Amino acid sequence: MMLRNICRYQRQFGQVIWPFSFPQGQHVPSLSTHLQKAKYASGTTERKKFYENVSIAQGGLFEINLDKRKLKTPGGKLFTVPNEALAIAVATEWDAQKDTLKFYTMHLTTLCNTALDNPTQRTKEQMISAALKFLETDTICYRVEEPPGLVELQRNEWDPVMNWIEQRYNVVIGSSSNIMGPQIPEETKETFQQHLNSYNLWSMTGLEYVITQLKSLVLSFGLIDRHLSVEQAVVLSRLEEEYQIQRWGNVEWVHDYDMYELQARTAAGAMFVHLSSESTAVKRKILHD
Repeated sequence: MMLRNICRYQRQFGQVIWPFSFPQGQHVPSLSTHLQKAKYASGTTERKKFYENVSIAQGGLFEINLDKRKLKTPGGKLFTVPNEALAIAVATEWDAQKDTLKFYTMHLTTLCNTALDNPTQRTKEQMISAALKFLETDTICYRVEEPPGLVELQRNEWDPVMNWIEQRYNVVIGSSSNIMGPQIPEETKETFQQHLNSYNLWSMTGLEYVITQLKSLVLSFGLIDRHLSVEQAVVLSRLEEEYQIQRWGNVEWVHDYDMYELQARTAAGAMFVHLSSESTAVKRKILHD
């Protein structure tokens, strides 16, 4: 069942998270030195690859081994994840690296590090509160009054998603062209707060990450509930930008890079939410013999 689930998630999210092959790299000693230098890697951080084989070991929780060395977080904790499905996904990120470790492509690893170290010491209640604030400024709640083409595009593309979430959660959200945005009923906020509270801390970490990428609680719920695909959610979050590009043109490679990067981050966050809810019991998985 677990392997079937991880395959399903990889089919759904894998092509936008891992668009590269899986060759073996070179071995360089001293795992802790390299990882402590990396810390919470920035968007441009790269390091020379220092291992050949990636494996998964279970000791209650699941660990990632690079050769015979245990992976640790930037904060120095043993890198452990709650189930094998997530461990395989993280190990795949490390296995996919070539001669150079490109930490900015390793979104699942970064999310796990955040969940394990919790560098800002946030509680789940604080994370829920931050997520709910996005509802007050949700991308699809703000509508333009002109030009007519964009008004129609927003209505045609965003209204069906708004109708879906209001029916799905039995809430009222609405939209507005006023700079202050729509008035969100307290009952709606309470309903979403209860729903968010049903997520564990790890899943909430991933969901908040998705919400931050899309700048929309509505689109994030649509993605996590599988009402929207990653590609659909990303396009809907950039609707005005896409309209302007179609109208005026763009620097093609810049647009494509931004789009694919946002898809990769969003897909990783959604995958993290689902895999953080998986439960498995298996002893050991080796990615390389």
